[in-house]
Amino acid sequence: MARLLKTGNGWRVGWDADAATFQGLVGAEDWALELTTVELEEFVRLLNQLVSAIAQMQAELMDEEAITCEVEGDLIWLEANGYPHAYSLHLMVLTERRGEGHWAAEVVPELIQAVRSLKVF
Repeated sequence: MARLLKTGNGWRVGWDADAATFQGLVGAEDWALELTTVELEEFVRLLNQLVSAIAQMQAELMDEEAITCEVEGDLIWLEANGYPHAYSLHLMVLTERRGEGHWAAEVVPELIQAVRSLKVF
């Protein structure tokens, strides 16, 4: 399996094992960023960390209480903004080439599911 692209309404993630430099892809309908294997691995790790942190906070918050939560590695920065049950995601690539993107709250659950099932690297 050399190439895999998963898409949904407002999101896309992909993997191309045969690509020379940028094996990963994350994006939405109007933007995309190619990521190295190491960047994609960090993105997945940070996304899972963010989801876990929000789940832990949810028990302590009232329903109408909004949150902003961010996680950062050496290569990737992620921020969730909204409510524990519905939040948008903002991504920044912190390497020399830089880049950023955003996913709307309504697409984040599908994006998380797709990222967790990507598991090809």
